[in-house]
Amino acid sequence: MSSPTRGEGIIDTVPEIEAAEADEAGGDVPAQDSWSGRLTAFRALRHRNFRLFFIGQLISLIGTWMQMVAQSWLVLKLTNSSLMLGVVSFAGFMPIVLVALFAGVVVDHVDRRRLIIGAQTLLMISAFVLAALTWAGVVKVEYVIALAALNGFVSSFDMPGRQAFVVEMVGREDLPNAISMNSMIFNGARMIGPAIAGMSLAVIGIAGCFLLNGVSYLAVIWSLLEMELPRRERREFGANMMRQVRLGLAYVWRHRPTLWLLVLVAINMGIGMQYSVLIPVFARDLLHVGAHGYGFLMAAQGLGAVISAIVMNMRSTAPKTLRQNLVFGIFCMAIATAGFGVSTWMSVSLLAQLFIGVGLMNHMVTTNTLLQMFVTDELRGRVMSIYTLSFIGTAPIGSLAVGYIGEHYSPRTAVLFCAAFSLMCGFILLTKLKLIAQAQEAIVEATD
Repeated sequence: MSSPTRGEGIIDTVPEIEAAEADEAGGDVPAQDSWSGRLTAFRALRHRNFRLFFIGQLISLIGTWMQMVAQSWLVLKLTNSSLMLGVVSFAGFMPIVLVALFAGVVVDHVDRRRLIIGAQTLLMISAFVLAALTWAGVVKVEYVIALAALNGFVSSFDMPGRQAFVVEMVGREDLPNAISMNSMIFNGARMIGPAIAGMSLAVIGIAGCFLLNGVSYLAVIWSLLEMELPRRERREFGANMMRQVRLGLAYVWRHRPTLWLLVLVAINMGIGMQYSVLIPVFARDLLHVGAHGYGFLMAAQGLGAVISAIVMNMRSTAPKTLRQNLVFGIFCMAIATAGFGVSTWMSVSLLAQLFIGVGLMNHMVTTNTLLQMFVTDELRGRVMSIYTLSFIGTAPIGSLAVGYIGEHYSPRTAVLFCAAFSLMCGFILLTKLKLIAQAQEAIVEATD
């Protein structure tokens, strides 16, 4: 079955909108020459709006990772159960599964900046509530589960909104670099946040970590309010919600390279990456390094991802290079996950986490870049919501399965189970490279 290229089939190009976004994104933009050479890895920062976004997101995500570490430690403290770690993860993922497709329609038809500000405000309130419950000593695992579910619902709109918002800040020219830097922000925070949380748990306690996370949301809200962007006109739905959802799903189904990229993300992230719900168990019971060590295990993965992002930004974005990044990323992650599962030494586990971060960054950033290159702005929000759904949709099942295997067999067996699924993704990808290459060639021909 031939795959439709951009502008064919059900997609109508919107050149006026895309040109306006490319011209108006980012405010003042210094000359390209000043961002060549060693600075080429950070060229998206030449856009003022993206610089604001970078600072706000980094601060906010550091707080988010602090909360994630503290929350896992709290659940383990309250229940002493690997399965309950999986249940909390399930509660956070399931709302995204239920509403992500509809959220994508909303993202395509509203002002994305205002949507993100509203979502970040709700997440801030949730963090303050969890901090208050913990500080008052009345927190129960049921409350943690309920708040995780609320956060998941809000994130259903926030995640695709932020993904689709990137092009409005930088335009199409710097989109691949901005996507990579966006992931660099996330993983830089994953490097810093858990390390701070590991040390902070002993100083300010679990409630203190939740409180700092709530405060950190003020940074990203401020950055969004300070941006100079034309207000995005609200587009009429023009049809009922289900029809709009079907348009997005039909595009993905007909454009087979996009479909297979999303399938691989669903398996690798929804199952392969779910080994991470057991990292607290490894830190406490198998490696005997406590909360401090748990923070550094999480930070090592973030460090690997940041290093990988910098290297990727300095490399070519040629079609062949992007395909190489995909293959390397999945196989690197699979092998490193298996290494983490069998390791009995903290140093080896840290090294494995580092390479998991490297592989994860290569796979996810390259997939995101290809998806956004394939789709037009008209369906961008819907495709990015399907992307969000693909790496989260199988996660509720994956997290429960990993928690169950860890509880009834062993944590090491559960991690090797995850590694096997990542390895399977690598072999599937090898059979689909030609299909992806053909889609890339079609994009190059369409833009010449």
